[in-house]
Order: sequence, then C-alpha cells, then structure tokens
Amino acid sequence: MRAARLIKMVLLLQSRPSMTAAELARELEVSERTVTRDAQALSEAGVPVYADRGRAGGYRLIGGYRTRLTGLARSEAEALFLSGVPGALREMGLDDVASAARLKVSAALLPSLRDAPDSAAQRFHLDAPAWFREPETPALLPVVAEAVWDDRRIGAVYRRGETVVERDLEPYGLVLKAGVWYLCARVGDGGAFRTYRIDRFDAVEVRDEHFDRDPEFGLPRYWAEQAERFARSILRAEVVVRLSPDGVRRLPYAVDPLSAREALAGAGGPDAEGWVTVTVPVESEEVAHAQLTALGPEAEVLAPGSLRERFAADAARLAARYGRGEVS
Repeated sequence: MRAARLIKMVLLLQSRPSMTAAELARELEVSERTVTRDAQALSEAGVPVYADRGRAGGYRLIGGYRTRLTGLARSEAEALFLSGVPGALREMGLDDVASAARLKVSAALLPSLRDAPDSAAQRFHLDAPAWFREPETPALLPVVAEAVWDDRRIGAVYRRGETVVERDLEPYGLVLKAGVWYLCARVGDGGAFRTYRIDRFDAVEVRDEHFDRDPEFGLPRYWAEQAERFARSILRAEVVVRLSPDGVRRLPYAVDPLSAREALAGAGGPDAEGWVTVTVPVESEEVAHAQLTALGPEAEVLAPGSLRERFAADAARLAARYGRGEVS
C-alpha cells in the first residue's frame, strides 16, 4: 500500500512544478505528516525530492528527474486524454486504473504539454445517456467488465421476457448505447455471437477458465451490423408519403435514419409542384402517425388509407380549432 502511494507521489511531483504538503495530502488521501514521512523516505531511496520551507513552500523534484514522451505533439496529447470516458470507466470499476494511467502519462509529458488534460476536458465532454432519463448502473457491470478484460468464461442467469434462462458465455466486449450497457458474447464453446442487456442479468459467475478470442471478431463492426439488423427487424410496415422540398429535408429528423435513407434512395423525380413521393419503412402505423406529424403540412400521407384518414381527421380538428377566430 505504501509503495503504491510513494510511486503516486513521485508521479504527481513529475506532473507539476511543485506541490504543497496540503495538496499532496489531498491527492494521496493521507495526512500532511504522512506526506512529510513519505518525502523523507523517497529522498533516502535516492529520489531527489526537495522541500521548500515557508508558507509558500512545498515539494518538488530536482535534477531533471522525469521521463518524457518527447514524440507527442499537442494535438496528440489532447486526443490521448479524450480516449477515456470517465463515467463509463467508473461504472465498470476501472476508474482507479484509468486515473493512474492518466497520471503516469501526465508525468511523462513535456512541460509545454502539461495542460493537455485540462485543455481537452474543457472542450469535449461525452454525456452518453439519453435526455429525460436517469442513468442507472447495472449492479453486475463491474463483474462482467472484469470477465471481459480477462477473457474469462461466465455463467449467467438472464431474463428474456417472462422467462429466465441460464447461459455459459464467452464475454467479448461491452457497449454503452444511449445510457444502456450491452454485452457482446459468444454462447457456449465457439457458438453464435449474441447481444445481452447487462441490466437483465440476475446473476453472473466468473469462471476460472479462460477462452481464446476469435481473431476475426471486431467489436465495432459487430455492433454496427447488429444495430442495423435490429433497426431493420422492427421496420415491418410501409407508408407512402408525398413530401415537399422542405419535407424531404426534414424527413431524416422525423423518422428512423435507416428509414429515411431507404425512402429517399427510392424516391422518384419531383412532380409539377416540386413534391416527391417516397415509401417509408416504419415500425407500425401508430409510430408512423407520431413521427410524420412532426412534418406538418410538408407531408401528405397517400397510403395506407387508414393512416391517411387519421391525418385527415387531425387536419379537420386543427382547422376547427384555429378557425374560431382571434384569441382574446
């Protein structure tokens, strides 16, 4: 424990010109008296820790005692500190590891690049959860993350609808999508790859046995393919819509991006009024009604007839409401 604290103290002093005893105590979570003893121990071990006396004094390293990554440019150093997602690392139980790694890199940077961590953090921030949703960290996420990191098999109890199943899995990777954690895993020994929501695991047992990863598996590629397959699987209906030029521009913001791409790719030429007719894949008539309402008068539903009737009824109600005259 003390050895790790001494190493961290050296790295802190390498990353800054000097630090007071109070600052070091706060960072190391110890008393100032312990900081004094640790500084003395480092000095006796040959680490050139120098103590400046007085109210403005503190501790610093002398004699150029540092390792530098001289090949990093500023943009590279800033990008390095963007590579971690603090919230996600904390939820997986890797926050301390990531913090130690960032500290080591900071200590090794040239003095002119020491502000790279703050520079990146002040300009870019990832907020993964969706709006109007309180993010919840699955209780079993750290356990699953440990198994993923160590390539160790797990036994899992998983809720799938109203049923509960048990699975032996090879956990390949974790994905955080809109605040929800997913596990991409192989079933059994060399079976099919499947995707599981972490919050639906009721129990996870990490086995002592390790598995050999498939060298052909790529997590980003697998997730992209799964996401598109899922999107296609729920688009079970079609709606024929006539769009104004402004409606064409706004369609990708009203419906699923995949639906918009396929609809616009198959669109014909504009008619005499400049409108185009498209066939939009949708999840259901109910969902289509909610999505296409956002286009207002820039869209005219042609089919199915039942959906057209719903929009006609909406238009009649709006006309009646707004035709009452000025609001007093």
